[in-house]
Amino acid sequence: MKSAALDKNQDLDTATYSFPAIRGIQAGREYYSAMVQLKLIPAIFRFNESEVPAQVRAQRVLNQARIPEIANYIVSNPKDYVFSSIAASISEAPVQFVPAENNPASKVGRLKIPMEARVLINDGQHRRAAIETALKERPELGNETLSVVFYIDAGLKRSQQMFSDLNRHAVRPTKSISILYDSRETFAQSIRDIANTLPIFKNLTELEKTSISNRSRKMFTLSSIYQATAELLGKKTKIKRISDEEEEIAREYWTAVADNIPDWKLLIKGDIASSSLRNDFIHAHGIALHALGIVGYGLIKEYPDSWKTQLKKLNEIDWSRSNTNVWEGRAMNNGRISKNQMNLALTANFLKQRLDIPLTTDENSIEKRFQRQLHRMIE
Repeated sequence: MKSAALDKNQDLDTATYSFPAIRGIQAGREYYSAMVQLKLIPAIFRFNESEVPAQVRAQRVLNQARIPEIANYIVSNPKDYVFSSIAASISEAPVQFVPAENNPASKVGRLKIPMEARVLINDGQHRRAAIETALKERPELGNETLSVVFYIDAGLKRSQQMFSDLNRHAVRPTKSISILYDSRETFAQSIRDIANTLPIFKNLTELEKTSISNRSRKMFTLSSIYQATAELLGKKTKIKRISDEEEEIAREYWTAVADNIPDWKLLIKGDIASSSLRNDFIHAHGIALHALGIVGYGLIKEYPDSWKTQLKKLNEIDWSRSNTNVWEGRAMNNGRISKNQMNLALTANFLKQRLDIPLTTDENSIEKRFQRQLHRMIE
């Protein structure tokens, strides 16, 4: 049985799309879950144009920047890509459900949609656009199918409410748990291995959340190790890859950093609790780990043969949160740890200066601006 076919139906007296489907009931309304070939997705499903005012559209404007990323995901993983269902509303034409085996009570059958029908996507417009893009490069995927949930449209107000309801409770997984479950990206796999084996991270890494509670026994989040190591290795692209040599550099660097922060060595031995370090020290927070990753990239570039020797200067840094002369305005704002981009840059700047690493042009501009602000406050 073909997934979809054009059909000349006598009752509808018009050309139709015909899909294998299952009929169901939600909130007293009939809806249909059908299998639609990918090659038909661009032709059947339309979405409102961006020039239509928001108050009379049924969904948000298409974000063009998202499409290449999603399309590349399909093209790069033709054997194991996964897409969730598209939800769409059918209006302006009658729809016919033909039960299987002439049994009117059957929930299984074929859904026939007139080709003249207006079919608007309530959820999945970016998937639809990405499929259209991907098929230009891999047309052989056109015969594969995607499940589509069809609702009979009850007007604009109902469609807008459907969009709101479908997206209201959607929650993106945390960055940490995405890294934990990612078996495709080699960089994510390496980060998991590093977190599970290096003494400074082993049993001290929060694998699911992107923040750590005050009483937690964990010291780092998996996402913070990922971000810091990406900075260390200069990985700026969305999809990150890592060589064996780069992973070894990361392992050596984080081990050397731990050897030169006395409190981290106490933590590894179990002589001090993570919660105590968080209360009292900057180095026990994600901003420090991220900044150390930034510093590491510059350090290895500036001192390729002696960077481990330079790292010994970390022992001389007073990481105490009470050391407000250094950390207020850099890692802290009004005594509270802050990890916005400016604070991160200023924290990395301080560490670079202590390790005799030249600042980049942008870093130097940020530092000069910060110093001018300090002088104005003193005056």
